[in-house]
Amino acid sequence: MHPAQDARVILRHADRYDPKLIQGVIGEGLDELGLAPFGRTLVKPNLVIAGPRFDPAWTRVEFAEGVLAALRERASGRVRELAVGERCAITIPTRFVYEESGYSEMLERLEVKRYCFDEVTQVEVPYTHARRLRDYVFVPEPVASADFFVNIPKFKSHPWTTVTFSMKNYIGLQDDRHRMVDHDQALSRKVADLQHVIQPQFIAIDAIVAGEGSTMLAPTPRQLNLIVMGNNQVAVDSVCSRILGLDPRAIDHIRFAHEDGFGPVELDRIALSGDVSLAEARERAHGFRVGLVRVDKFFEGTRVSAYAGPAPGQSADQTCSGGCPGALEEAMEVLRRFDAQAELHMPRLHFVFGDYRGPIEAAYGEKVIFVGDCATFEGTVGDQLVKLESLYRERRAVEPRHAVHQDIFKKMLTTLGEIRAAKHRPYLRLEGCPVSVADLMLILAELGKLPNPYLTSNLALPFAKHYASWRAGTLQRRLTGHAYQHAGTPAPRGAAAPVLPAS
Repeated sequence: MHPAQDARVILRHADRYDPKLIQGVIGEGLDELGLAPFGRTLVKPNLVIAGPRFDPAWTRVEFAEGVLAALRERASGRVRELAVGERCAITIPTRFVYEESGYSEMLERLEVKRYCFDEVTQVEVPYTHARRLRDYVFVPEPVASADFFVNIPKFKSHPWTTVTFSMKNYIGLQDDRHRMVDHDQALSRKVADLQHVIQPQFIAIDAIVAGEGSTMLAPTPRQLNLIVMGNNQVAVDSVCSRILGLDPRAIDHIRFAHEDGFGPVELDRIALSGDVSLAEARERAHGFRVGLVRVDKFFEGTRVSAYAGPAPGQSADQTCSGGCPGALEEAMEVLRRFDAQAELHMPRLHFVFGDYRGPIEAAYGEKVIFVGDCATFEGTVGDQLVKLESLYRERRAVEPRHAVHQDIFKKMLTTLGEIRAAKHRPYLRLEGCPVSVADLMLILAELGKLPNPYLTSNLALPFAKHYASWRAGTLQRRLTGHAYQHAGTPAPRGAAAPVLPAS
């Protein structure tokens, strides 16, 4: 099926996380769409983060269990491998999130293979479409070799792209090194480019309890009692946007994918069915709060002040919507989940982004943090005259083949070193494009005297154990030459490239 043809979306009611209930709904959706798994069948949830503190942020384990059971019911001996694969938030071992979310126990019980995308061979896939950011991309071998691909994301808002449904879930296809490449003002184009790697035959979105607000790691739960299914990602994401009263053409990554020919955004070109009408779904989602809040507005009334100028290539009234500002918002929300009173006792902090040309209202002793390679400023900070020039490198100067992973424990030491080096200065500068959520969380925790989530007592030991296993496996793959598979030796469809065990 051409991705733009026969686009169908199904809206179904589901009011609880009952695997049997979900299995029934998903099975009926597969049958209505005429779909059955075959060959190497890969299911991609959204496990960016997991655990009770972050419940609305991830595809619930009961939802995944229902999907897997429905797929297995229809396997008919044609499935050679049924697997789940994911890469969670950077710096966190995916194996840790599988454990915290309950996925590991569920997958073992169902005898479904588990892939940690940060622990498998990365395959170089060429891009040839016209508006691409780059000529190639690295994705995990199980994705490059999947015969039947199933996308089961979470329905939620997002601080960089307004919303995250099925297409945005593709960011979890990449490991840490490659995810951060182009995760800047071009993020929406990056998401659209990833659509050229693979298209799912089936999409099922967990919207039973959705996540609303201005963050995707720590959203506010919103009961929608919906499962959204379909066979076309642009169509599914367009319908989800309209459920929230949004025009899908105003959401860049959806519009870009539509313009690249991946599917329709017009309702008269989408076959809608199910036991919930679009009008009823809209009623359920009335007042749903979405992301994409300017960073200076996000922190109004708090002990953090943010100042934002444009990123390279943007007009004076714009700010980077794909990189550092959103990362600061996410970092603060995560810290609030570990300490609800986080901002009551922390000192005032000031964060500056992009080419900022206004005043910085920092009193004596208040630290100013310039964030990102494109941060530029000339003026006074405290009683000092400060002139910072841009360190930004043009996109063509960034080579994904040379991207490196940054160890979280090294990050902690580096952060402490940077803070100590700036002890007698009113400001410090964080380099990177973008500066990650992890970096900013460490800075906020250290300067704000807040708990470091990586060292929380009940998480530190299991985190360290999984982290050590992950890094040991990474080293072994590099030593044995299994880390990369380059273009010119493409992974054969339906046949495994050399891959070390994922578990």
